[in-house]
Amino acid sequence: MNLYLLPMLLAENSHPQALTPYSVEMIRTLKVFFVENVKTTRRFISSLKLGVVIDELRFIEVNKDTPFEKIFDVLSALKEDAGILSEAGCAGVADPGGLIVEAGHQLGFSIRPLVGPNSILLALMGSGLNGQSFAFHGYLPIPENERAARIRALEKEAIQRNQTQIFMETPYRNNQMLQTLLKTLGPQTRLCVAADLTAGTEYILTRSVAAWKRHPLPDLHKRPAIFLIN
Repeated sequence: MNLYLLPMLLAENSHPQALTPYSVEMIRTLKVFFVENVKTTRRFISSLKLGVVIDELRFIEVNKDTPFEKIFDVLSALKEDAGILSEAGCAGVADPGGLIVEAGHQLGFSIRPLVGPNSILLALMGSGLNGQSFAFHGYLPIPENERAARIRALEKEAIQRNQTQIFMETPYRNNQMLQTLLKTLGPQTRLCVAADLTAGTEYILTRSVAAWKRHPLPDLHKRPAIFLIN
């Protein structure tokens, strides 16, 4: 049996053409989906206007707190192909889909990753920073002193290795993150802010920290964003 890693649009107003025809066809064909949020997944599939009856689909919720044993048991009982739809855009990258894939490998499923929009790679592509060597760190610590210490460590890594450092923040704390970055990083460090990727309000801009401080800052409140330094 096959386990398909299906891409999802990054924003509700993203153009459906961000998905490949093959990915859309597999979403139309499959009847079982592992998802992070049933409500948003149902809305997403409905928006594609594929002619499927949503109530005939089976959705299995998996989040960061779902025990691996539960995932394994559910997957082992399946008798048909299934898909993974991630809130993060690409299943298994910065989301709990990796646990499903791990269980799939153990159970002998054929793993079929399908290409689609991924905010991490899109931000890196649009940043102009080093795309030959980079690292993604997910979320940074929330306490201000711990966060600043982590940022300084990542900046040191970026300088020593010439390696782009990539991280993110909960959308409602994005403005605070940007302020902390500008207070903590050295003036010559390059900072890229990439927000609302693939949406009509897409924003990607790379400047030195010194240059960022000379210009009005974007309002990133509640806008999905990726931050990169090098």
